[in-house]
Order: sequence, then C-alpha cells, then structure tokens
Amino acid sequence: MQSTQGLLTTAAYQIGKRIGSSEPISPPIYALEGSVAFSGSTINWLRDRLDLIDSAAETETLALSVASNENMYLVPAFSGLFAPHWRPDARGCMVGLTASHAKAHIVRAALESSAYQAREVFEAMARDSSIDLKELRVDGGATANKFMMQFQADILDTPVVRPEYLETTAMGAGFAAGLAVGVWSSLEEIGKMWKSDMTWQPTMAKEERARCWKGWNKAVERSLGWIDDDN
Repeated sequence: MQSTQGLLTTAAYQIGKRIGSSEPISPPIYALEGSVAFSGSTINWLRDRLDLIDSAAETETLALSVASNENMYLVPAFSGLFAPHWRPDARGCMVGLTASHAKAHIVRAALESSAYQAREVFEAMARDSSIDLKELRVDGGATANKFMMQFQADILDTPVVRPEYLETTAMGAGFAAGLAVGVWSSLEEIGKMWKSDMTWQPTMAKEERARCWKGWNKAVERSLGWIDDDN
C-alpha cells in the first residue's frame, strides 16, 4: 500500500523457511509506518539539556502534580516534523506560556506531545487504510508511565493495552527462531501466547479532548517556517 497521508510503506516481516523445508512460513508482510523524530527522547532532552529532571521515572509524579497543561503545549520539532507532516523547516517550541506555568507543566506537556504525535500518525493510518483503530497495543519503557498511557487512551478515545512482556522486538526474534526449528508450529499458536497486563480506557470528556486537540494543532502551526531556504 502506498500512503497518501504522509506515512511510509515498510516491510514488517517475513517468516523464512523451516529447517528441512523449502517453503517460507509466510509471505512478505508490509505495514504503514509513522516515523516520529522525538517522542520518548524528548524526556531525555528535559533531563540532559534542561536539567528539569534527574530520571524519566520522575515525570509521572510531576505530570500528575498539576491538573492540566493550563493550555501550554510543547512541540518537539527539534529536527523538523516527520510523519505525517514532513516539514524540515519546523523547530521545537513551547506555546501558551504564562507566569503561572512551572516545571511540572513543561514535563506534562512533553509527555502529552508523544500522545498527540501518536494520534496524528494513527489518524493518517485510518485515512490510508479505511480501518478504524480498535485498540492500541504498546510496548517499551515508556509504558511504565501510567499518566502517559492514560492520556494516550484519552486523546485517541481508544483503549491502550500493555502486554505482560514489554520487549516485543526481542520476543519476535525469539519466536521467529522457534518457528524455524519447530518449537512452535504456526503464527496462530504464537498469537495465543500474547497476554494483556493492563488496559487504560478513555475517560476524557469529548469537549475536553476536542479542546486539547485544537490547542495541539495550533501549537504545531506555530512551529512551522522557522528555517528559511537561505539558512
């Protein structure tokens, strides 16, 4: 599938030949990919460049210490905006700042920016594929942040599901090796081994979701056009 919404068509996987067989276990499987430059690495920026936090683990408590972002947004376009915008002229910005904002609001806005960027990508995928997102399955270190997972569910208006085993890439490599040597007989057998650890259901009111999304899109507009052709 060729994307018309700013996504990348990528090879997801192909399960090769089982030992002793000449036939591949599966044909090539392709996927739509939304490449985002700064998501979890925005938290590293808060820690390593701004010295606002000592560790990523602090961000959940800080984010929950304030009731909202108080209409302040952080767009982490430090090297431009990738999918679905593809705007190399964009640069990072914080907008909506007032004297009442503090460190906790900046940290919260940084976490929220990851969720907003995920929504941009999934809305593009829905338009490309005509398939609505039923749930978002997540993995990796960021899933330890319960605030971020709840906000992701809220801004998508879709359940977010975390599996028992978070290192999905490593697990997939192990499953592929197991298929090759006959530990498992099929992808269907492996699929039954996936288990949910925790699910976050959306709880945000429709009006609040619309307000937050409108603010994010205004902030993205402010990030554009900072690099001229002669720079």
